[in-house]
Amino acid sequence: MSNLDISIKNKLKPSRGKILLSEPFLVDDFFTRSVVLLCEHGPEGSFGFVLNNYTDLSFMDINPKFPDIPIKISIGGPVKPEHLYFIHTLDNEQIGGQHILENIYLGGDFELVLNMLQVNSEIMDHVRFFLGYSGWTAGQLHDELEDKSWLVVPAPESSYIMDISREEIWKDLMQSQGGVYKLMSKFPLDPRMN
Repeated sequence: MSNLDISIKNKLKPSRGKILLSEPFLVDDFFTRSVVLLCEHGPEGSFGFVLNNYTDLSFMDINPKFPDIPIKISIGGPVKPEHLYFIHTLDNEQIGGQHILENIYLGGDFELVLNMLQVNSEIMDHVRFFLGYSGWTAGQLHDELEDKSWLVVPAPESSYIMDISREEIWKDLMQSQGGVYKLMSKFPLDPRMN
């Protein structure tokens, strides 16, 4: 009887718009059971935002000059945690930004987005804010993929990515890969708790 191989095997290459799922037992302040939306990947490095890590800080906690908008802010990663970034599914002709996937854009006219949020709270479902980002220098992500620290998966639909109410995004996306990944999605954080 052969042993069951439960290691990560990447069939997809990382690229803009793909998702990185951390391996089940990765223990890290930022990346334990994390889901990262890759916004750029190339020879010079990669960057993206952790989708499932949040802060209790409000806009006014970040900057007293910001409007008091009741929206969850994500911790995008350990790089430049003092900077606020955003992705959106708003009218890109009006807001601007770099295309990531489907109708998701990175950045744009920050002041205009803040003004829009104050006037119309319904657009909160179309904007996500991040403190900091996740970055990899040239070759670093490749090395981490070789070490099987990450599973590269296709991005779910944009409404899923923009939904800040999802609690089990890592588990759901890992499970949706089927096979051994479905099993991995059920692993306890501490393997001794088996």
